[in-house]
Amino acid sequence: MAAEDRDYNLTEEQKAVKAKYPPLCKKYEYLDHTADVQLHAWGDTLEEAFEQCAMAMFGYMTDTGTVEPVDTVEVLAEGHDLLSLLFHFLDEWLYKFSADEFFIPREVKVLHIDRMQFKIRSIGWGEEFSLDKHPQGTEVKAITYSAMQICEDEKPEVFVIIDI
Repeated sequence: MAAEDRDYNLTEEQKAVKAKYPPLCKKYEYLDHTADVQLHAWGDTLEEAFEQCAMAMFGYMTDTGTVEPVDTVEVLAEGHDLLSLLFHFLDEWLYKFSADEFFIPREVKVLHIDRMQFKIRSIGWGEEFSLDKHPQGTEVKAITYSAMQICEDEKPEVFVIIDI
């Protein structure tokens, strides 16, 4: 299912916020998976594929076009290889949403991936999630390693199953 296919039944107020900002570039889709959902994201660089994967996760929770970029949050993560780095990157962003600041980004930017030490630095622009302002999608409970893939053959792409 393409990212645009999710229907959030936006209110007029939510549509007005969405119209205030340029449309978001979505290089991701949702693939069917038993009881969960698989995120498929891609980009011109591995950094962009990671960014798009994070936005795919948040796009499943709400229409990120209704989020205003009023705050900035930084997320750092580490792993022991690229797969664990992707896992921890997404897990840290999910933590910012669900346990810490209830932060929902409009956009995530990966500033640097250290492929030797398996560290990542990223920032997101957004705001605190509010049911009054943002449409409710599906709660993401956890990131999983199940069938996780990073492909860099032609264009970088990643596949991640999230527990919903």
